[in-house]
Amino acid sequence: MAGQGGPVGDGPEIFEQGQEFSSGKTAVRIASVAALGGLLFGYDSAVINGAVDSIQEDFGIGNAELGFAVASALLGAAAGAMTAGRIADRIGRIAVMKIAAVLFLVSAFGTGFAHEVWAVVLFRIVGGIGVGVASVIAPAYIAETSPPGIRGRLGSLQQLAIVSGIFASFAVNWLLQWAAGGPNEPLWFGLDAWRWMFLAMALPAVLYGVLAFTIPESPRYLVASHKIPEARRVLSMLLGKKNLEITITRIRETLEREDKPSWRDMRKPTGGLYGIVWVGLGLSIFQQFVGINVIFYYSNVLWQAVGFSADESAVYTVITSVINVLTTLIAIALIDKIGRKPLLLIGSSGMAVTLITMAVIFANATVGADGNPSLPGASGVIALIAANLFVVAFGMSWGPVVWVLLGEMFPNRIRAAALGLAAAGQWAANWLITVTFPGLREHLGLAYGFYGLCAVLSGLFVWRWVMETKGVSLEDMHGEILHADKTATG
Repeated sequence: MAGQGGPVGDGPEIFEQGQEFSSGKTAVRIASVAALGGLLFGYDSAVINGAVDSIQEDFGIGNAELGFAVASALLGAAAGAMTAGRIADRIGRIAVMKIAAVLFLVSAFGTGFAHEVWAVVLFRIVGGIGVGVASVIAPAYIAETSPPGIRGRLGSLQQLAIVSGIFASFAVNWLLQWAAGGPNEPLWFGLDAWRWMFLAMALPAVLYGVLAFTIPESPRYLVASHKIPEARRVLSMLLGKKNLEITITRIRETLEREDKPSWRDMRKPTGGLYGIVWVGLGLSIFQQFVGINVIFYYSNVLWQAVGFSADESAVYTVITSVINVLTTLIAIALIDKIGRKPLLLIGSSGMAVTLITMAVIFANATVGADGNPSLPGASGVIALIAANLFVVAFGMSWGPVVWVLLGEMFPNRIRAAALGLAAAGQWAANWLITVTFPGLREHLGLAYGFYGLCAVLSGLFVWRWVMETKGVSLEDMHGEILHADKTATG
């Protein structure tokens, strides 16, 4: 059976060196276009930060309504992630990218021109659906079109695009706010600066949609849809002509089916979900439960605790996002050299040390009458260093590596559906951490202690359950996973 032989090197060689180099350039271009969805994902997720106070002021809403308006995008993201995989299995990966681009465009104009708070919520949900769709389709498509030798680096482009989108939104928000003299001051055509923050997303949305017409459909989707001549053409462009028919045959073996793809595919014949589905869900939940989004959504609390002003805190938030971008580049350089599992274990160790350090410092902090902690002297400096080292540990490991694994670890037959479930779990975990943190602001020692515990558990989870996928073809993983599940149940 295909895949029993293990890594690619033990089976038929798909490329020669020259072919791998030439096809690699094509794969990089294709993956870069797909990763644009990640940039919109990051921009849409973070753009709300610059508009929060203005939305509350313009629409005269309370904290509860504001909180729902902010979190509404996460609800849309969970819904988009859950449905994207099934839709992609029916109409193709490229068609779903085009749908995501339209959703981002509608969200940009709808939110930018909203004159009632319900419209803000509605179009934030629309944008959230686009985020959820992009979070599923980009890693799946990149994994399915990348040569095994550089698949990790190309898969990491998704996270690089996400963090670049977050940085871009912070930078654009700051520039628009600076140009207008405040987020709630008129800028162009009588529209307030905060509205232009959302409208600015229209440009990358259009670019993403247009470029989606320039890249080929996933060869594995084409084989599943019985479009073999087209799949042969795409595979030839991506991998060269060597052993092309063997590759197509192996893909067909892992996709053999008479029925349409469905959620039932994730269930074993003996009952229950395949173990690999639970591993994907676990990776997604741990990625959020270490509290990374607390650093980005609520970093002002940390900076102001050390004595920085609100404006200075905003600048340091941008600096933190730059650190996140730079450390993602470290992961891209290392992921195909030392592997996915070692990077995750290194990241878990670094996150555990830094989070526990922050937990100890905040547990001993004094809380002022305003409810904010105070960290005078060396404790404040140590907390700031620990927070940025935490971002470094996450950015070089769990940030990009989880997206790479989710794109490549599932067998062909269940990839889109399983990735959708895992991404939906990630958005649900993101929502849970985001909405619970404000209530813990007076107990930051407890909050960071929980995140530190999750970092420790994440390392144990990886050590016990995560399989190394470096250099393994998607078809080889299909056989290994089925064999592992049979062994576990037998």
